[in-house]
Amino acid sequence: MAGSSEVGQEFLDTAQYETSSILQYESVYGEDFVSPGGRAMAIELIGQLGLIADSRVLDVGCGLGGSAFVMARDYGLNVDGIDLSKNMLALANAKLVGHGLEGRVRLEWGDCLELDRPGCYDAIYSRDVFLHIRDKTRLFGVLNKSLRAGGQLLFTDYCCGPQPWAEDFARYVDGRGYCLHTFADYAGLISGAGFERVVYRDFTARFIEILEADIETIGGMDIDDVSRVELERCWRQKVSRSRAGDHRWGLFTARKADRTEIL
Repeated sequence: MAGSSEVGQEFLDTAQYETSSILQYESVYGEDFVSPGGRAMAIELIGQLGLIADSRVLDVGCGLGGSAFVMARDYGLNVDGIDLSKNMLALANAKLVGHGLEGRVRLEWGDCLELDRPGCYDAIYSRDVFLHIRDKTRLFGVLNKSLRAGGQLLFTDYCCGPQPWAEDFARYVDGRGYCLHTFADYAGLISGAGFERVVYRDFTARFIEILEADIETIGGMDIDDVSRVELERCWRQKVSRSRAGDHRWGLFTARKADRTEIL
C-alpha cells in the first residue's frame, strides 16, 4: 500500500504489490489487512483517536481497506481511503461491496502529495506507508492543510537507527526504494509542518513480537514449501535487523493547531 507517486504506481504494482504478493501478505496479517498486527493493532490505534460517530477520517495508503472497515463498522466513522496501488484498490473495493459499507467508506486511487482537500478531515490515519515517500516536508504540509483545526494525525511507519547501517539492511532499504528516518528526525519533520503535541513511541519490541507470531502463522499456511521458506526467511531477517537496532517501528501522533489567528 502506498500513497505517493514518488515511488510510482507501476513500480508498486509490478514489484511489492503484485496481486499474488498482496494475497500472500493478507494470509499472514489476516483478512482485509496488509500491515503489521492486522485487525488487533488497527482496533488499538483507531481507539486511541477517540473520535465521535460521523467524524471524517482520511486513511492514507488504505491497502485492502481493513482499517477503514473497522472505523466504519465499529466506530461509525466516515472514511475516505486513498492508495497508489491499483492492484490493492481492485481487491479493496470488491471487499468494500462485500462488507456493505459503501455508505460509510470510499476507496479511490490517489497521490497523497497532490491532495487538495483543505480542512476536510477530523483525523488522518496511516499504516506503514510514508516510508515510500521521500518529500516528507511536503507530505506533512499537505496533511496539515487537509485537517480541520484541532484535527489529529496518527500513523505507524518503518523507521531506522542512526547510520551507518549494516550492509544487509542498507541493501534492503535501497531495493525497496524506502526513505526511512530516525524517530527524532521524523518528529522534527512533523513539527516543522506546523503540527503540535507531536509524540512518538518506539514500537520496535511490539514489531518483533508481531513478526515472531507471523512466523508461526507462515509455518501453518497452505502454500508450497518454496514460498513458505522464502516468507520465513524474509520475516526472520526483519527480526534480526530489528534486534540489531537498524530496523525500527514507530507510532506517531500529533494535532493541528486549534487556534484562530487574530489579524
